[in-house]
This record gives sequence, structure tokens and C-alpha cells, in this order.
Amino acid sequence: MTDDDRLARVALSRLTEPGEAKIASLTAQLGAVRLHALLSDPAQNTPEARDVATRLSGLDPAAELERGERLGLRYVVPGDAEWPAQVDDLIRAETLDHRGGPPLGLWVKGPTRLNDLEGAVAVVGARSATTYGTEVAASIAGALVRAGHPVVSGAAFGIDQAAHRGALAVDGANIAILACGADRAYPTAHHELLAHLGRTSAVVAEVPPGCAPTRGRFLSRNRLIAALSRGTIVVEAAARSGALNTANWATRLNRHLMGVPGPVTSAQSQGVHELIRAGAASLVTRGDEVLEVVGDTGTHLAAPARAPSRRRDTVPPRDQRVLDAVPLARAAPVDSIATTAGMALLDVQASLRRLMRDGLVELMPHGWRLTPAANE
Repeated sequence: MTDDDRLARVALSRLTEPGEAKIASLTAQLGAVRLHALLSDPAQNTPEARDVATRLSGLDPAAELERGERLGLRYVVPGDAEWPAQVDDLIRAETLDHRGGPPLGLWVKGPTRLNDLEGAVAVVGARSATTYGTEVAASIAGALVRAGHPVVSGAAFGIDQAAHRGALAVDGANIAILACGADRAYPTAHHELLAHLGRTSAVVAEVPPGCAPTRGRFLSRNRLIAALSRGTIVVEAAARSGALNTANWATRLNRHLMGVPGPVTSAQSQGVHELIRAGAASLVTRGDEVLEVVGDTGTHLAAPARAPSRRRDTVPPRDQRVLDAVPLARAAPVDSIATTAGMALLDVQASLRRLMRDGLVELMPHGWRLTPAANE
């Protein structure tokens, strides 16, 4: 990648908002250097075009890069060894709310390299999360990191914060994607969290250093969360949650989409339930179920949830009929047990002897009864 290309991309990123589909398309077709040259031509035919040329002439992308370096940021662009190839899928994805296309470049702070995020999984959800939601998000994030899958989220309150902290507890790759400059902390209450991620993992932004977050930039940021990840998990999302925008991008990019169900009466889970009901998202409840979805074929197969096995579960069917006919508290004679079980007396007697050897029934002066072990 040439320095001219990097400088052109920095300038173009200042010219437009992130996720501008037209700029992304033109950059892919013409290249950043040629597009920058065409837009910078002062001999334009329209006032709008001349305004663009004037704005570009007033930019100093080299100074922008130097400022980024002083802040501990690096600008990663297509062609760099660190460029995450999976975000290039955005060029083929349908736009959403006039947003789309791969980023011109990514500002990164931290030692984790973006080309190492091939197996990353995004965990997103409601800002006004419940205790249930934050506990599940943290647990799933921890399971993902333990299995070698980096966790990606947006560093917001609620589910995002829980996912980052769950991954931090296991000390694994943990990526925050911001809607503001990577040198800023948003929300400000997460200054220490983002500072730690910037030292140990990575904080990533599409907009240049110093840029403030806006609603549009959050929506553009969501496409990067989905594109950088192999799959996206939504843990709690109301009917109009921003996390559903990330889910929409995951679907457009043919990524795995998963949803954690909540109580049917919970407003915070209405959006997740709709994703699951519509068949857009796979239902997951714990880390091993997520790993089964995002892992390589045949790996991390999740065992079905089962109740704990009891001693009486191993009893043969005919002995089970007898066991079911034996009372728990008051002993019953063998003929009464045979009548209840609907079996021959001799067969019941033989069955009771086998059950006694197994410690499931005991013979009392007035008949047979269950032992406490029969219900363990």
C-alpha cells in the first residue's frame, strides 16, 4: 500500500460520514488516489463539486496521521497485512438506511492485530439491560474467549459493557468498536475500560481521531461490528433497539445470527424474541451452544440439556412397574403391590428381591416400601 493511497483515504474520510455507500463504491472502482484527484480538481462544473474540492484542499492528511501516531493510533487500510479481509464483504452487501460499503480505513489503538479476528464473535444488546442479561452476556463472552474466539462489542452501557468485562475476566482478545474517534472515551464513564482495552487488546474506530459520536455514526459502526465477526449474538433488545440494526447487518452479510431468549413479559427481550420467532436468529442460552454455531464443523458440539439422572432411571421396565407400585411411607403387602402393578404375584416377588438388592425397596414387618434412595 502506497503512502499516497493512505493519505487519500484519510482525506476522503474527513470529507464524508462513515458508511457513505457511494464513496465506498467509487473508491473500490477507481482507487482512493484517483478518486481524491478527481474530487480535488478545482475546475468543477457545479458549486457542490467546487465546494468539495475546496474542502479537500484545506485538509492535511499527513498531519492527521502524525497526530494519530502521537495518540498511539495506527491507520490500517486495505493492502496492509493487518487489514481484516472479512470487512470487504460489505462491498457486496445490500445497503441499509443508505449506509454500506467497507470502511476507507480503520484507526486502531492497542496490540491486537485486526487480521487475527477471523474467528471473532460479536455480543450486543440493550443499554438498559437487566441483571439476567448482563450475567448471560458476560458468561457467553468468557466462554468464547476461553475457546479462542475474540469478542467484539461497542463499549456501550448494559450488554456491551458486560460482554467486555466477561472477556476481560478470562484475559482474551476483546475488541471495542466506537462511533467516535479511537482516542476518545464514549461513554465517558467507560474511560478506564477503554483505556485498558487500548493497552491490552484493541479499540477501533472508522472516524478520525477527535470525532464525536452521532446517531448516524452509531448506525454505521454497527455494520463494522457485524462485518468483523463470524457471528453476532443479541442478548436483550427491545422492539426498537439499536442492536437489531447490528443483527440486520449480520443477516445481510450472511453471518451467523443468534439470540438469547428472555422472559416473555420482558420489554428488553421483545426484539430478540421476534428475531427467533421469524427464524432469523438461532436460539442460544449458553456458551457451548454459541460455540457449536460459530465453531468449525464437528467441533464444540453442545450436549442437550438433561435433568440429573437418578438411580431408578436404570431400572428395567418391568421392575420399574413394580417400583412405581411400591408406597413410600406406609409398607404394602406383596399382593397389593401386584394388583397395583397389574402383574403376576411370582413376577412381583422376584422383582422386589432385585430392587432390594439395588437398595431401592426394603422389607418391613407389614410389607414393602421405598427407600430414600429410590427418589435420589
